[in-house]
Amino acid sequence: DEAAAAQAAAEAVRKPRRARRARHEEEHENHERWLVSYADFITLLFAFFVVMYAISSVNEGKYRVLSDSLVEAFSTAQSPMPGKGEGESYIRFPIKEAARAQRRKAEARERALGEDLKRSLEPLSKDGQVTVTETARGIAIDIKASALFASGQADIAPAAVVPLGDVARLLAQAPNVIQVEGHTDNAPISNPVFPSNWELSAARASRVVRLFEQFGVPPARMSALGFGEHRALDSNETPEGRARNRRVTVLILRGGDAGLAPTP
Repeated sequence: DEAAAAQAAAEAVRKPRRARRARHEEEHENHERWLVSYADFITLLFAFFVVMYAISSVNEGKYRVLSDSLVEAFSTAQSPMPGKGEGESYIRFPIKEAARAQRRKAEARERALGEDLKRSLEPLSKDGQVTVTETARGIAIDIKASALFASGQADIAPAAVVPLGDVARLLAQAPNVIQVEGHTDNAPISNPVFPSNWELSAARASRVVRLFEQFGVPPARMSALGFGEHRALDSNETPEGRARNRRVTVLILRGGDAGLAPTP
């Protein structure tokens, strides 16, 4: 009996050892677990390339629909060009054509305005007191100061009010911005009213602007600038040059309401 009990105890001790050994052998025999991670990696890589291909490919049908819509939106009816067959055509862009037509219309209007201004200023231009020229910025009317003001004064002479009023009526009908510039020679001036040529030139330009306003020119389209003796047209060494430098310039700027900046 004692021998049987000892054998049974020994057997009970060996059974857990055999079970642990068998379980360890079963786990050690699984050599293919890396295939799971490899399969996951291959699946992700395949999905990545599918997405990249989908992004890089162009839907030709949708692209053609978009192209046709843009052509139809930005073009008028197609017309054959001279010298081309009936099947060949070109696209005309109405925006550019409208801009060119508007620019040509504005240029024609400004030329007509220049001719009307010359006729209105004829009483002042008989003795060369007024010159009307076309510049890159617009129409420039140079009026000698002696035709508008007494020496050292800023009050407009009565004889100049009528022709300036005619000019103002023409400018009131035009959309252009008007810049009035006062200029003097380099002879110094100092009195209680005008301490320097700056004040004299600015006051003369302002008086012309006020006169234009009285004859209907919108004040928002006008500006008055005083340059003193610093924008001379001629030499101040001769009486003729100084007389030419003493002037008021009325500049009708091109481009409608654009450009209130002073003359560079």
